[in-house]
Amino acid sequence: MIVHFILSGETLESISEEINLENPVYLKEFHNTHCAREDFIQDTLIPGKKLLIPGFNKVREYNSRNDAPFKHPKLNPEIPFNPENLSRIYSVVNKEIYENELERRHAVLTYTVSVKWVRNENGFHIFHLFKNNFSDGQGNMMTDLASESIRSLNPIEVKTDLKGKVLSIELTQQTMDHFERIMERLSDLFPDQYAKMYLEEFERVVKNRNIFNSRMKNDVFIKNYFASVRNSFTNGKSILHQSIGEENTDIILHQNIENPDYDKEIVILQNLATSKNDIEFSAKYSLYPNTGLVKNLDVQYIIFQFGITNSSFFTVTELS
Repeated sequence: MIVHFILSGETLESISEEINLENPVYLKEFHNTHCAREDFIQDTLIPGKKLLIPGFNKVREYNSRNDAPFKHPKLNPEIPFNPENLSRIYSVVNKEIYENELERRHAVLTYTVSVKWVRNENGFHIFHLFKNNFSDGQGNMMTDLASESIRSLNPIEVKTDLKGKVLSIELTQQTMDHFERIMERLSDLFPDQYAKMYLEEFERVVKNRNIFNSRMKNDVFIKNYFASVRNSFTNGKSILHQSIGEENTDIILHQNIENPDYDKEIVILQNLATSKNDIEFSAKYSLYPNTGLVKNLDVQYIIFQFGITNSSFFTVTELS
């Protein structure tokens, strides 16, 4: 038995985690069984008071009961990925806010994405993505050019493994066969000199398969829609590696199930595995339990760097 003096902010859960006790209810039970009457714990811990902590053997005995809340089977699901016959349209909203001491700017881009499962090929899934209906609420020329360029490549072909993780992204052979005509059309629609510079870079990326694949893997819709949310859960958590921001900053996320009483949808919450002073992150995914397909998702993060705050709010909502 160990005597511990409770610190401000400590809880039964936080202390249990430190001593590897799976079910915090036994920490309270152990203390109340052995403590003096004046040290009895009712609900919350009181800083400065004594807490009696069980030793290693007692902790192991408690853990052997295997009844911790996070052991609940529905908090540790094997989420499937069964996209066969998938054909869905999603509404997408991407809001970016830039702030420093002198100014605050924001941009909002909305569009729709059609996701269609095409076939299973040698144990991999092939999808076609169609992006349409772009709007930034301003209608400037460069936004129109970028939107029309993206639409001209429809559909984009995405190859995933059997858990939905993206392996490669390519254009269809039909698009590549007609790409010269696509470029001619875009040049006719946007004859401006700045448009010419954009289209030259656009052509370079499209014609280089490796560069195109790399760029598209960082597309905000593809990166989040095909995120590895179906990773295995252990003790109520799973781990996901993700990247955020223009610099593609790598982060590690913990995932947990919001509520075990799910029926029509599984809600997954994501948070940083370890706190960071320069990043805040939270996300929420709604999946269909029988297929593991995304119904809705909501991702929010803030990056603080060199006196600049960049905030991003990204939502995907199933339309049909």
